Amino acid sequence: MTHLDPTWTILASYETQEHNRCVDVFARPDGTYGFEEFRRDPEDMGAWYDVAYFAEHRYPTQVEAEEAARSAVHWLTD
Repeated sequence: MTHLDPTWTILASYETQEHNRCVDVFARPDGTYGFEEFRRDPEDMGAWYDVAYFAEHRYPTQVEAEEAARSAVHWLTD
């Protein structure tokens, strides 16, 4: 399952056309930003799971977090 902290606010969410991969961009209460990539498989009944544990990285702006996500997650640029 996901390991996003419930105090973090999701600002943007991007999904593949197949709806099996997702990237969430979020803000933390301390004013930093981050992102995480998730996947879901039919056999898991639609539950989302962390893929790469990007959420530990901190960025000073939402724009920088989104740029980092595009660099790290290949399908965001497809």
